[in-house]
Amino acid sequence: MRARALMVQGTASHAGKSVLCTALCRIFRQDGLRVAPFKAQNMSLNAYVTPDGGEIGRAQGVQAEAAGVEATVDMNPILLKPKGDGLSQVVLRGRPWGDVRAAAYYRDDHLAYLWRAVEGSLARLLDEFEVVVIEGAGSPAEVNLRGLDLANMRVAALADAPVILVGDIERGGVFASLIGTFELLPESERRKIRGIVINKFRGDAGILAPGIEFLERRTGCPVLGVLPYMADLGVEAEDGVSLGDWRSKTGTFLDLAVVRLPHIANFTDFDPLCLEPDVSVRYVNHPAALGQPDVLFLPGTKNTTRDLIYLYESGWAEAIRSFANRGGLVVGICGGYQMLGRELRDPLGSESGIDYLPALGLLAVTTVFRPGKTTRRVTGLLLSCPGPLGEVKGEEVSGYEIHAGETQRDPDAPAVFVLHDGLYDGAINATGTVWGTYLHGLFEADGFRRRWLNVLRRRRGLPLLPVTVSFAAAKEAAFDRLAEIVRRHLKMEVIYAWLGLRPVREAPSPRESS
Repeated sequence: MRARALMVQGTASHAGKSVLCTALCRIFRQDGLRVAPFKAQNMSLNAYVTPDGGEIGRAQGVQAEAAGVEATVDMNPILLKPKGDGLSQVVLRGRPWGDVRAAAYYRDDHLAYLWRAVEGSLARLLDEFEVVVIEGAGSPAEVNLRGLDLANMRVAALADAPVILVGDIERGGVFASLIGTFELLPESERRKIRGIVINKFRGDAGILAPGIEFLERRTGCPVLGVLPYMADLGVEAEDGVSLGDWRSKTGTFLDLAVVRLPHIANFTDFDPLCLEPDVSVRYVNHPAALGQPDVLFLPGTKNTTRDLIYLYESGWAEAIRSFANRGGLVVGICGGYQMLGRELRDPLGSESGIDYLPALGLLAVTTVFRPGKTTRRVTGLLLSCPGPLGEVKGEEVSGYEIHAGETQRDPDAPAVFVLHDGLYDGAINATGTVWGTYLHGLFEADGFRRRWLNVLRRRRGLPLLPVTVSFAAAKEAAFDRLAEIVRRHLKMEVIYAWLGLRPVREAPSPRESS
């Protein structure tokens, strides 16, 4: 039997589509059904590498984890990665397809070709699974894009999927946004919306009763539930919009500062550090707010050259160099690693059109951009390094690479990791205070993460701590907690009736809320 499909659309970006889809994937899995996520077209700088080296949106990778299945490129056949100035890299079925400007992207010949990829990917998932949870993109009511839809109502029609419309009450105007979405859709598309969810509500849901009654009368569509505002979910964010809600811990903690780059990518690298009880991670917009952190991170970026120019223009370049020259610890990941080197070269204009740019000069490496991209999962060991990192020698690590460009170390520059395929990764300076790596997900390794944090504690004269946090277990617990909260507030029996399905096994017993 072909899978049943369910679609979640939103009144706007960041309304809660990704989180609700993640919860539904876990719920269907808990109920004994084989479930997979799907998003036809995603725009995000947070990416995920599939086991075969394909690149998809991180949200679909996380949803696959919640569903208990391996992620595939079919789960997100089109990924748009903005590079600035109306330009995006298009990743098609896991591989770079080209850098395309918006006006060219929406040409009929491009859309027809991309739509065939969507059709093929969705068909394969529907043939393989029992339930496919589909996430929309942005809003279905973008009237200027109605004839160019690759991700919303056209996909719902293709999958014959009932649609849940999600509105975010936290930012105000939820009734206007929900009703306005209905009003802007043609009747044929309104009929696809079978239920409404109000998301991120704080307080007594009874206060909403008059508004819900009005909403149901006006739209003719039932409200399936009011989901509470869920802080500290422990579920990875889809994109940089979520950083606007970021709050660092207050108190006495190891202070880890991350430069908030304009094109910051894969900032989920720092999520495992946030789980540690003695760590506070903060994203810093301006060098004046840097202070004296225990570590300064230069994170990944979709456009290394443009973000390096930003570092010079904003004063960050001088601040980073000054911090490093005073003995401060600086760590660069992926694009951040490239920026810590001597120079960036782009002889063919494949990255930004700027053929040469001096970098920060803190590592003895040079990066050359060429057409093509490295995307793969890796494992390895930490080498014997100078300085504080040397105390963590021999720890196993794993992660993934997503980068354009090749970085060459000077002959006398030490590498940081030896990978299990025999290649070396990263570079470190002579004193061991500045190092960089291409490995995203590095801090998910519990032993490496705690031993490295203990090095920072020793520098502060603090007692060392044992490994108490399992990132893998914390992620599974977060999925279960999310599913439990959504079950409590969402009419799952209605959704099952739409799909003509029943749970195969009994749902987990709810835990007492903390």
